[in-house]
This record gives sequence, C-alpha cells and structure tokens, in this order.
Amino acid sequence: MDRTEPQQPMAEGDGDSPPKPSGATPPGATGAGPAEPSDAPDPPARSDPAETPRAPASPGPPGPAEAPEVPESSGVREAVEGSGGPASPGPPGPVEASEAPDPSGVPDASRGERRRPWVRRVGRAALVLVLALLVPLLAAGTALRVNYMGDPADGTYTRDRDAMWLGHAWVDGRKKDADVTALARRLEDTGIRDLYVHSGPLEHDGTLPKSAYPRARWLIDAVHRELPGVRVQAFLGDVLANGGPDGLHLDRAATRAAVVRSAGQVLDAGYDGVHLDLEPLHSGDRDYLSLLDDLRAVTRARDAQLSVAAHQIDPLPALHSVFGLFTEHPKWWSQEFFGQVARRVDQIAVMTYDTAQPLEGTYGGYVAQQTSLALEVTPPTTHLLIGLPFYHESNFDHWGHAETVAAAVRGARLGLSRTDPGRELFGVAPYIDFAATETNWNEYRNGWLRPNAS
Repeated sequence: MDRTEPQQPMAEGDGDSPPKPSGATPPGATGAGPAEPSDAPDPPARSDPAETPRAPASPGPPGPAEAPEVPESSGVREAVEGSGGPASPGPPGPVEASEAPDPSGVPDASRGERRRPWVRRVGRAALVLVLALLVPLLAAGTALRVNYMGDPADGTYTRDRDAMWLGHAWVDGRKKDADVTALARRLEDTGIRDLYVHSGPLEHDGTLPKSAYPRARWLIDAVHRELPGVRVQAFLGDVLANGGPDGLHLDRAATRAAVVRSAGQVLDAGYDGVHLDLEPLHSGDRDYLSLLDDLRAVTRARDAQLSVAAHQIDPLPALHSVFGLFTEHPKWWSQEFFGQVARRVDQIAVMTYDTAQPLEGTYGGYVAQQTSLALEVTPPTTHLLIGLPFYHESNFDHWGHAETVAAAVRGARLGLSRTDPGRELFGVAPYIDFAATETNWNEYRNGWLRPNAS
C-alpha cells in the first residue's frame, strides 16, 4: 500500500488512507543481441573495366593495321563499333576531380563501406534490443487478453465471504454513529463479512501506541450492532527496512516479538482479528514466516482471525528473481512462497491492482491468471480473497481506464471457474472505502452479486 493517512483527527470527510497494498508491474523481458560482426574490413569493390583509369597511350595515332584489339565483351569495343570506326585517341583531356585516382589505391566506394560497419552494428544492436523488449511484451499482452476470453462458470458468484479495507478515520475520532449507519446500508445485501480497519501503523520497533486507535471499542460495538456477523480486524502494517537503515527490521527477533505483543494488544481492545500488511516483502523471507507462526499461536488462543495482504504471484516462472537483478525490491512472490504464507494464516488477500496493465482486457486476464495461481497453492482451509481496485487514478502503476472493478470481478470469476469452481472459502476484497466511487460499487454488485451478470 502506498498511501499513508494522517493519524491525528481532522475535519470530517477528509480523504485519509492507510498505505495501499501495491500490485504488480507487468513482466518485461530482455533478449540477447546478435553475434558481433567480424572486425575485418570488407573487400574492395571491383571496378568495371570501362570505368578504370587507364595510362595514357603512346604518342602518335596508330594506323589502321595497328588498331588495338578490344575484347568482344568490353564496353570500349561497343563504343568503337557504335561510332562507325575507330575512335581517335587524341590528347588526354583534363581529369575530373571525381575521376582522379585515389593515391591510396582504394576506390571511394570501398572506403565508404569501411567507414560504415560500426554504424550498421549499432543499428542492428538497437533493433535487436527493441525487438527483445517489444516481442515478449506483445506476446504477454496477447496471452493475457486470450486469458480474459470465455464465459465464467455458472455459480461463480459471491460466497458471502468478502472483505473490505477501511481507512483510519473509523478509529481516530472522525467517524460518528451516523457514519456506521450509512456503512451498514452500503454493505447491506453484499457478501462483505470482514472489515480490515487501519489501526496502525506499527512503529519501526514493532510496537503500537494505543493512541493510534482511540475509538476502536466504539467502532467494534457499533459494527456488531448494525452489521451482525461482520468481523472487525485491526489492519496493521509498516514499511520494511529490507537491509536499509529505516523501517521495520523483521530480521531482529526483538522486533518480531514486539509485533506479536502488538497483535495481542489489539485483540485485548476487542478486535476480531489481526490483518497484517508489511511491504515491500521479498519472496522467500523466512523471518516473515517465523513471525506468522508466532502470530497464529496468539490468534488461535483468542479464537481470532489472522489475515495478511499478499503480493502478487510471479506471472512468469522466477520473474521475481529476474527483476531482482534490476530493482532493489521486486514486486512479486514465487508461487511456492505464496503457498507457504497461505498455510500459516486464516485469510490471505491478494493485492491484484497497481499492475501497470494498459488495457481492461489484459488487466482482467491478469487477474484471472493471479486467481488461478493463488488457488493452486492455497489450501482449502484458508480463505482466499482477490483484491478489487475501489479507487480511480491514472499513473504508470495504475491506469484507471484499464484497472476497473468490472474487469477484476470477471477475471476472478474466470480464474475460479478454471481452477476450483467449488471453492467455498473464496471472495473478493475492495480497497478502499473512502476512495470508492458509485461506479465501483455498481460494478461490484452487478458482476459479483447478481446471478444474471457475467
């Protein structure tokens, strides 16, 4: 998540946001260039006999008997015969500058050819590089568009197990009873049963000041009253240091222990669960898996939920490793690591937005692919959720005209249809309440809640 929201109370209606789970950028590719041409110069071009400068003839015109014999194929013979008789040699005229023999003895054309090979090599290398970048991207885009084709299977609609991310204003004093009543009306007849309410962020040492969520108890009681059966989970997160000086250090045992204590702290405040979002989290992080094991022990003892916001899965095998060569923080997890995380939690929500997909069809195909990849490694006892972009903005990571809720919902249904259509612990998760538009809500309802939608 890349949005951060103020923790101090402000005027009602201010746009506040927790860090937003980040999505994924589309795979790029590079290709090897052609073998470098030999450095040996090209052979000199052969000149036509008629164009080759000749030495001047001996003085005095030859008589008829002494006319030189010219080969049949020679251009000189044709010139002689075309004139009706032997041409008088006469004295040599002035030589044009362009016809003057080069002192080096190398024809002009050959010298030009010798100057141009490096230009040709650079041009060829540039062309190969462009093709190496464009061809894989075009192929990947075509594959994603094809993945968006077809019809979702019957019955691939809400299982009444959806979730939604909410902003910090719900626990810092800005929201009132009327806001909870309006939220209850908004969520009526939807499948949303879990609310991930931003209640952090964590301090870099893993602690959580109670001043970060002063109205938590009010919100929990109000939601339980207005929306029976809906759980309120504390959405906690922080920026990871990942080797840098700033951020939360998961590699420190003391920091992980502090995060576990913070989880117990919010459960003591009445939350129904803990929702963790730590970014950027590298694939294969063993310290993260260790933290989840410790958190799961605490939540199980309290009969509470443990949920996480998850990075997207490699759309191509080992893509996170390839991108790790060019960027400090690759965006994807391996499918294997995703499965390792999913086995340690009650709920896992894939942040399937901020993908940089330029078209609605390729974005929907990408969501379908992500849904299938996640279903393949998420155990049936873990609740899998597919994130929906409930916001509209346009930048390099997120093109509003492409990343629509309609495309995400249809993609999720297609992935579910192809991989595990009978999965019960499956849902979608809109991000986020304060940025949602009426179009977002309508597309969610029409595509995911209504049996006559497709």
